[in-house]
Amino acid sequence: MKRTHRLLALCLLTAFGASAQQHSEQNNSHYVAPTDPVVKQKLSQWQDIKFGLLMHWGTYSERGIVESWSLCPEDEGWCERKGPTAVNYFDYKKGYEGLQTTFNPVKFNPERWAEAAKNAGMKYMIFTTKHHDGFCMFDTKQTDYKITDAKTPFSTNPRSNVTKEILEAFRKQNFMVGTYFSKPDWHVDSYWWPYFPPKDRNVNYDPKKHPAMWNKFKDFTYNQIQELMTGYGKVDILWLDGGWVRPFSTIDTTISWQKTIPFDQDIDMARIAAMGRKNQPGLLVVDRTVEGEFENYATPEQTIPDKYMPIPWESCMTMGDSWSYIPKENFKPARKLIQTLVDIVAKNGNLLLNIAPGPDGEWHEEAYARLKEIGSWVAVNGESIYGTKPVTPYRQGQWAFTSGNGASYISYLPTEAETMLPAKVALPKSAKTITILGVKQPLKVTKTAEGASVVIPEKIRQQLAKQPVWVFKLV
Repeated sequence: MKRTHRLLALCLLTAFGASAQQHSEQNNSHYVAPTDPVVKQKLSQWQDIKFGLLMHWGTYSERGIVESWSLCPEDEGWCERKGPTAVNYFDYKKGYEGLQTTFNPVKFNPERWAEAAKNAGMKYMIFTTKHHDGFCMFDTKQTDYKITDAKTPFSTNPRSNVTKEILEAFRKQNFMVGTYFSKPDWHVDSYWWPYFPPKDRNVNYDPKKHPAMWNKFKDFTYNQIQELMTGYGKVDILWLDGGWVRPFSTIDTTISWQKTIPFDQDIDMARIAAMGRKNQPGLLVVDRTVEGEFENYATPEQTIPDKYMPIPWESCMTMGDSWSYIPKENFKPARKLIQTLVDIVAKNGNLLLNIAPGPDGEWHEEAYARLKEIGSWVAVNGESIYGTKPVTPYRQGQWAFTSGNGASYISYLPTEAETMLPAKVALPKSAKTITILGVKQPLKVTKTAEGASVVIPEKIRQQLAKQPVWVFKLV
């Protein structure tokens, strides 16, 4: 479309392209809203803050490989093993677990992360205390496979309990904080029992045939989560991954990966949640993909629902291509990340954006640059994001609709070719006073059958050129 005086069309495709349309509407028919008033209040607070940071970090960063999954004996692309020991599974596992003896992130500086995230407009943070490989990034007493064990070089650093340091650094910046915790553990003997070889991602024995072993694993899991809920200050969110560890009765056979779960893997979430909330009143529990009372909000991964969803939800997505650190990351442009945030908020969700620290304890400098760009836009337009609610029609063409702070906001998501607002813009709604965020001067408004037509002075057009999203404020 030419950048002249033509009206902005309402029927163009969104800036996310066809990829966002490939994902069908999320099934939320079994969502169970919390009844505890303290949990409800925390959930409402979480829904207002919209934008969070997720960090995947572990010994796997030393090799620049996918987190944990190369240990999984499944013939899937994300489980591919590389390196000289890859031809023998057991040699590979031994070498992988040996990364503990060289892990030494001496540039670890969580205060820099927290400041950069805050300046970008992020307001909550989830950190991987333990991924599926079982390596603990906290000072657990349940295993020596942890960053604070003497076998790990970084254990001599006064900040070796990185989970504690990270949570504290982000709390000081007024973040809500959460602990990612993998329910499966591919290191501990009570999940992958050495008596049997592992066959896939699941427990490698039948818990019904070996109840004592399964109870041992349940206690191990409970005890580790209890440590996180009692020894790390205030925790707002317990974010549980590894959805195949679930009661057999909760399996949704319409979902391909769930159909392959061979055993009942019930770890007694009621007991875990009760303990967590006893120690952390109002704790949000996110038992990912296990619909029911312990999934306080849904977490579509690397996708954005096609439409507005009436339940609390969050898209967890990577800033680059990988959840874990890789040496040469392909970071998404800030423009796309900002448009992603606007799209998600208009559909009633939050964006949890993942950045992966490297083996030295630092992010890619490019990640800091992306956050700075996002922060520049948020500093001007944040009132259309935080503390708002989506309003009909939510998303329509290139428009996104929110309301809050005594105003309505209509955000326009331009295509790559649209670098400047035209001199006249057709809005799908009208109001007495309409401005563009970043400019105090009210626009000249003419009501139309479809909404309103506003005139954009040339000075404003130049001032707001090349913005990733333009936000009209209606009062």
